Amino acid sequence: MKYFPKKLTMTWIRNSYKEGSLTPEELAGEIVRRAEKYRDYNIWIVAPDLKRMMDYIEKLPKDMESLPLWGIPFAVKDNIDVAGSPTTAACPDYAYDPEEDAAVVKKLIGAGAFPVGKTNLDQFATGLVGTRSPYGEVKNALDPELISGGSSSGSAVSVALGMAAFSLGTDTAGSGRVPAALNCLVGYKPSLGAWSTKGVVPACASLDCVTVFANSLEDAEEVNLAARGVDEECCWSRAYKEPLPKLPKKICLAKDGVTFYGPYADIYKAKWEQAKKRIEDMGITVEYIDYTMFSKAASILYDGPWVAERWKDLGDFVESHPGKVFPVTETVLRSGNKPEHTARKVFEAMHQLQEYRMRARHILKDAVLIMPTAGGTFKRDDVRKDPISTNSQMGLYTNHCNLLDMCAIAVPENTADTSIPFGITIFSLSDQEGEILGTAEQFLKTQSIPFAVCGLHKKGFPLESQLTELGASYRESVNTAPHYRLYRLDTVPEKPGMVYDDKKGAAIAVDIYELPVVSVGAFLGQIKKPLCIGDVELSDGRIVKGFLCEEYGLANAKEITDIGNTKCNNKDVITNM
Repeated sequence: MKYFPKKLTMTWIRNSYKEGSLTPEELAGEIVRRAEKYRDYNIWIVAPDLKRMMDYIEKLPKDMESLPLWGIPFAVKDNIDVAGSPTTAACPDYAYDPEEDAAVVKKLIGAGAFPVGKTNLDQFATGLVGTRSPYGEVKNALDPELISGGSSSGSAVSVALGMAAFSLGTDTAGSGRVPAALNCLVGYKPSLGAWSTKGVVPACASLDCVTVFANSLEDAEEVNLAARGVDEECCWSRAYKEPLPKLPKKICLAKDGVTFYGPYADIYKAKWEQAKKRIEDMGITVEYIDYTMFSKAASILYDGPWVAERWKDLGDFVESHPGKVFPVTETVLRSGNKPEHTARKVFEAMHQLQEYRMRARHILKDAVLIMPTAGGTFKRDDVRKDPISTNSQMGLYTNHCNLLDMCAIAVPENTADTSIPFGITIFSLSDQEGEILGTAEQFLKTQSIPFAVCGLHKKGFPLESQLTELGASYRESVNTAPHYRLYRLDTVPEKPGMVYDDKKGAAIAVDIYELPVVSVGAFLGQIKKPLCIGDVELSDGRIVKGFLCEEYGLANAKEITDIGNTKCNNKDVITNM
């Protein structure tokens, strides 16, 4: 069976295409298989279909270099139009059949990418939890008992579980960032108007953005360049210069006002402290600021008259379709029809917000603000018991963004404990997208990655020093999934080579090291063919980077799977090397 990594990246897809080891048709087939495997995760409203994908693939030019996103699969949130598929906004009675693709979808298809399906969401993009849909609660990619985040729930999980290289979401209050943090993804929210919203079901039209989820910052940046641009048919469209990554003059952190909530509050607090230490070590001036103004701005979104904008676009439908809207969603939408939302209150809020925007421009000139994307998370059962307050807490550090005309990028904060997802968001002014990109790149450079080694690189073995001299530290000894075979390679000196074999493989004993990202290049320079770096699946389902062997290297090799399996000891391996 052909090997597919658990997560799809543009680099792996392109390299596989170039090597001739993969075709778009084969990739589409694997996506369909994975969609069926994760059917009970409630990711899809229109599930991946091979025939539908082939309609796009067959139209690709023969020269894959001719289009920047050639053969790259992407998922689309089902409040964004894709011709040939209904748009439901997670409300069956609202469904309509669009005659054309949304503007951003059209641009991405034109760049060579192909849509794989339409994803589930909190109905009418109203929610940050991923549980408010008649199509089912979307399960978290890391732990199905946890919330996936919303409203772009299915879009995030489709990428996290390897059914798309990237996906489109939308963001009004944090829907393109919270699901990223809760599924260990990058979530890029461009400046208001940088991407067209033509063909998008409005939540709050003046605040809505189309966003991208990806497994890497590089992939998100590529999609951003392909999707952005002025659209003369979109009244919200604005002209911006192409953002080039650059470092800000300073990073702003909240000196107070950061609270943590939910059953994992202590874990989130500890991870935030770790993140702050990494931020302080980045070599950029850090200033601790009063966060109060940003909190006050955030409160305007739901405590002020802005909820009336949702009612303006969706109120007629709610009134004419009694009992057809998800109950908690209807409660939120109807809050926009309260008599206190007078014209006077609207203008009062607009004027207050304009003052906040001016203050934000002073604070963040040539600077970025970094906050936890969320201050905690919940189990899906917690949200069922208390759907309103749990959802509100998820937006504490996201709601201010679009109101203050800011851009943002959410990135995972990788620590030794990956069982509970956590991430940070980098904010800046709408004309400073380059600063959030540069800061994200710099932050990720301080990150370490788990790396699996077998044979002589294991703890206490002769080649361990190649890792420790680069700053790597031993984490744990574990087993791979039972899908690998180990060989003694006919090289000088002899070394072990591990290959993927899901039919006759076994569990191989490996050691996991934390390798600083900045040292990866130097480490790769020490690795000689036929060894290479690839994705290694562990027995608990985690995917880490590790040593693998290219198949040509097995010539004259001796299989030693029984020596490298979970029952062997260090002496056995050394003796047989």
